[in-house]
Amino acid sequence: MQTHFSATQLAEPQIQQADDILRKCVHCGFCTATCPTFVLTGDERDSPRGRIWMIRDFLEQDSPADSRLQYHLDRCLTCLSCMTTCPSGVDYMHLVDIGRERLDSTTSRPLSDRLVRWMLSHIVPHAGRFHLALLAARLAKPVSFLLPKRLKAMVSLAPATPQPLDRIGRTDASYADKNTASIKRVMLLAGCAQRAIDPEINAATIRLLNRFGIEVVVKSQASCCGALAHHISAHDKAMQTMRQTADAWRDEIEAGRIDAIIVNTSGCGTQLKDYGQLLADDADYAEIGSQISDYAMDISELLARLDVLPLNAPNGLVVAYHAACSLQHGQKVTEAPKAILERAGFRIVSPAESHLCCGSAGVYNVLQPELSQQLQARKLSALNATGADIVAAGNLGCINQLADSTAPICHTAQLLDWAYGGDAPAAVAQAGISIQHVSD
Repeated sequence: MQTHFSATQLAEPQIQQADDILRKCVHCGFCTATCPTFVLTGDERDSPRGRIWMIRDFLEQDSPADSRLQYHLDRCLTCLSCMTTCPSGVDYMHLVDIGRERLDSTTSRPLSDRLVRWMLSHIVPHAGRFHLALLAARLAKPVSFLLPKRLKAMVSLAPATPQPLDRIGRTDASYADKNTASIKRVMLLAGCAQRAIDPEINAATIRLLNRFGIEVVVKSQASCCGALAHHISAHDKAMQTMRQTADAWRDEIEAGRIDAIIVNTSGCGTQLKDYGQLLADDADYAEIGSQISDYAMDISELLARLDVLPLNAPNGLVVAYHAACSLQHGQKVTEAPKAILERAGFRIVSPAESHLCCGSAGVYNVLQPELSQQLQARKLSALNATGADIVAAGNLGCINQLADSTAPICHTAQLLDWAYGGDAPAAVAQAGISIQHVSD
């Protein structure tokens, strides 16, 4: 793609980065075939190629954009499917970041939009506040039809039966199996929304890792990765959160006391792996940001590297694996989750259109409820068509978005914990599904 930035513009590092990204685009259109919003709307402006054109024009003109650019950028899920498809290696993720940041610095949003975004960025990343919000949402469900569409979407997404707030992450703690010699020591990001919605994911993760001889360290100060604020252009809030998390882990990393940073929410994993770039311009955090990116890995990546004997015990149970966008497109982790589930004895099937987003995408299901619900229905139809006994996913947002699937849905780590001797995930137990352990 040709660009026409002035020498003065190119002197800005952000514009230079955008120029480098834009020049790689060859307008081939491969991205349009795998873009969820373009698949739904057929509007070129709702495709990566169309958004790239609009971002280029906006940045070159160096003036406030019209409302159409904001409208179509807001409709992008940032699922990154286009980056998997792109034959030219266009870094769409960071180009959209630049476009959104510049756009929000020059264009004022309606007051109602600003209030919703402020509320999301100041509640969801704080587990305690979010837990209280979920309790309130439960009370509001009977009258949700009276609420504006975004508040209605928030209420409808809240679990019908709120779980207790996860105690893991409340204080600094180390978890190890006293009967098993530790072979590794890892940090676990306890997370924010996940602690409020499903505390069993962290518990199952720690039990599973301990069983394999891995000590797990949790730091209370590392309560959020900053992804939510980052993706709704709350730039200052995102940077503050990332620095706080980096500070929480700095001593352990610099002392060489950990082998990895494990993440069991793939959206957070994508964010952590990008700390090296996101913090690159901060002299105090550039090095630790790069180290965090190097240490971060999804739990499936770590488990796939362990020499763990297969169980072959789940009696032929069929698991439909839902590939979260942040894992398959953002982190390029595609085979490890399926491989470790198969090694544990499950039979894995993939739904049709597995590359398409389920519509969760952080808080997209709140900010863009119409498109999100269309993608949700499409994904649920594909999952139900597999006829699987269980659905597995590696991201809380997807699990919550797809809770109405015919088969019970749970986290990959919960299924593995169950297969290797732990309790059945609650959704699986409620469905009356059981397995025969090797030791039984």
